[in-house]
Amino acid sequence: MLKATLRSFLAHKGRLALSALAVVLSVAFVSGSLIFSDTVTRTFDRLFASTAADVTVGPKQDLRSPVPGGAVQTVPADLTDRVVKVPGVASAHADVSVQNITVIDSRNKSVGPTTGAPTIATSWYVTDRSPVELTSGHAPRGAGEALLDADTASKKHVRVGDALTVQAQPGTFRVRVVGIATFRTTNPGAALIFLDGATAGRQLLGSADRATAISVDAAPGVTDPELKGRVGAAIGGGYELKTAAEQAKSAAANLGGFLDVIKYVMLGFAGIAVLVGIFLIVNTFSMLIAQRTRELGLLRALGADRRQVRRSVLLEALLLGVVGSTLGLAAGIGLAYGLIRLMSLFGMNLKAAEMVIGWGTPVAAYVVGVGVTFVAAYLPARRAATVSPMAALSDAEIAGVDKPLTGRAVAGGIMGVAGAAALAGCVAATKTAPAASLLALGVILTLIAVVIAGPLLVRPVIRVLGGAFPALFGSVGRMSQRNALRNPRRTGATAAALMVGLALVGGMSVASASMSASFDRQIDRTLGADFIVQSTNFTPFSDEVRRTVLGTEGVGLVVPQRITPLAVRMPDGRRVQTAAAAYGPRLDDVVHLTYARGGTGSALADGRLAMDAGFARDHGARVGSVLPVEFPGGRVARLTVGALTNLESPEGFGTQGGIFLGLGTVEKYVSGGQDSVLYVNAAPGTDAAALRSSLESALKSYPQLQVRDQADYKKLVHDQISVLLFLVYALLGLAIVIAVLGVVNTLALSVVERTREIGLLRAIGLSRRQLRRMIRLESVVIAVFGAVLGLALGLVWGVCGQQVLALRGLKELQVPWGTIVAVVIGSAVVGVVAALLPALRASRMNVLAAIAHE
Repeated sequence: MLKATLRSFLAHKGRLALSALAVVLSVAFVSGSLIFSDTVTRTFDRLFASTAADVTVGPKQDLRSPVPGGAVQTVPADLTDRVVKVPGVASAHADVSVQNITVIDSRNKSVGPTTGAPTIATSWYVTDRSPVELTSGHAPRGAGEALLDADTASKKHVRVGDALTVQAQPGTFRVRVVGIATFRTTNPGAALIFLDGATAGRQLLGSADRATAISVDAAPGVTDPELKGRVGAAIGGGYELKTAAEQAKSAAANLGGFLDVIKYVMLGFAGIAVLVGIFLIVNTFSMLIAQRTRELGLLRALGADRRQVRRSVLLEALLLGVVGSTLGLAAGIGLAYGLIRLMSLFGMNLKAAEMVIGWGTPVAAYVVGVGVTFVAAYLPARRAATVSPMAALSDAEIAGVDKPLTGRAVAGGIMGVAGAAALAGCVAATKTAPAASLLALGVILTLIAVVIAGPLLVRPVIRVLGGAFPALFGSVGRMSQRNALRNPRRTGATAAALMVGLALVGGMSVASASMSASFDRQIDRTLGADFIVQSTNFTPFSDEVRRTVLGTEGVGLVVPQRITPLAVRMPDGRRVQTAAAAYGPRLDDVVHLTYARGGTGSALADGRLAMDAGFARDHGARVGSVLPVEFPGGRVARLTVGALTNLESPEGFGTQGGIFLGLGTVEKYVSGGQDSVLYVNAAPGTDAAALRSSLESALKSYPQLQVRDQADYKKLVHDQISVLLFLVYALLGLAIVIAVLGVVNTLALSVVERTREIGLLRAIGLSRRQLRRMIRLESVVIAVFGAVLGLALGLVWGVCGQQVLALRGLKELQVPWGTIVAVVIGSAVVGVVAALLPALRASRMNVLAAIAHE
């Protein structure tokens, strides 16, 4: 049996190649994502471990904002004098490092990265742990001098002697590049500018007496934890102390969010490849077993029992999994290499020679590859074991041509009812969390139900989809329709691969279109400002910008918005940490809010705040409630709830809880903040187009800022939503590639299975052209059948998903019919493409040899 299995595997290796490709793709994405993330993690672990001081003393970081707030927390620079006297301290120095800056060259172009990485201004201090070394020029010796990192200098064409403008929170200043510093380790992609120590404190923090951290080096024989304890005891509370290991771990955790995005996107592709590949493998093995009915029957007649036949098929699947996993692992290494090179284009200079392939990567690769093929082949293997010797010696198929579908009807019906109940619960839910959970459950159950019951839908749906074929294409069209109806199980499984991807894209298209329509409606209803001034990457900017805008001719009103992290202790005892928006006076002139209680005046009054009415109700708050509020730096205030807003207000008014308050209140407790948005109205009698031109001219020295009107703001929101949609389309593309492989495989094996039938058709007058057309039409109707099922399922998912969004204030439902129609047309094209090779092969068959085929 082992010898027979191996020979059978080698004999059918061509037919298994497309199934192996599905395994290769899924394993490649899994192994590639793991290799890439392990390489980046190892690289940055070394960077952080080699550059972190033995102990770092910094300000308390109890509040971490999910959005940039512009305020920099500091410690006294003279704290260094106290630290250096602690026993066990070899040296200590004050560090200044900020990211709330913009650096501009002499051509008025930003010198910072365009990839989202920060621009960091820091004090120049050389130690054996410095991540850079001076390779050109000299160190900064006072105000007006700076170093720039070599990578940024090369990309932005900056040389020693060039002038740069630095826009910082205390104000704008100019420097001359006097040297170039080169990274000794991996460049994380940031732009670094170095200033003299005293100058850095004064020009970046507003005072030479402040620092962002104190770096402490231990004396020989003193461990980092021991030194941390001594320094903490000497300087008292109010500071955050970290050893080198803790600092490296914290830095790696901050980087982890970026890595997780890449990893999960890659694993999403792997999941799609696995899911769609399962259908392909199931179909392939089912058809191969059907074609080998006589072979299996002979084995049974010669004494092979059912267990041996089942093991033989599963062994073939394992061999396929091993081969596919091996090739997939190799492809994954190539994919990881490509990602590493891609990161270099974004400024993250990783070394491909230091690629990390941990033991877990090949284990995961073979578990996925072998596991997928084994699971997919198990049902066909069981089916093969049920073949009796006498039935097999005839030409009866075992693939289920005439088998009743009662079991599928029952199982699919049960899953479908359960899924429909979950989706109905989602629509009826009044809370976001349970609605989202019910939606996820409903999506899974309905997907399983359609996959199980798909063959039941083949005959009624394909009769409708192919109903015009006989009239349009005559007998060829009639035969193509009947060929698709011949084996509902096979047709259903082939179409299911395409259905999964199209269901996903259908659901996400409805959700994204509804989000865009809802945001458009909210912007129309709430945004009353003529223009919005905002940075391209949503980072804050200095007060100089506000003064510049206020001084622009034609400006009638400017309302600033500032973001600050805070934590509110609610009446139910829960501590809610979020980011709140602070606004200047006359907010009603630029933003139209709807209030359940109170109004803008009471919301922005001194010592007051506003929040969403639903959030307040959930936590026992009401107008007049006095709540303890923690601000950055440890300052605590007791603020009164002055107003409650409805969810019709934009989510941007404060993320969780919709909390916002007056700018005057925030400035009492948070120093050094920066504006994130300016709402601008034209003065009476001023033309809006003329004002826009004046604003853009006045802000020319701030290339990071953009002046947007309502249409621009809508486009900005649409572009952000499109990023998610493009990812979904990429997943769809992968699903379509594998689905095409499935259709090609099904048609190719079907051609082999129907060799004698094709020969007879050719013998009675069917031309080669008509034969190719018949196979193409069969492929098209199968592909469109999968598209119809997928889009119908996706539309249901999308409508239910929109109900979840409605609980967050996004109440508009919009179905992108243009996309739906384009997908249906595209699926027909996919069917034509998938049929090209099988149709060509069928048309080239020798008629007499085909008739004699057994």
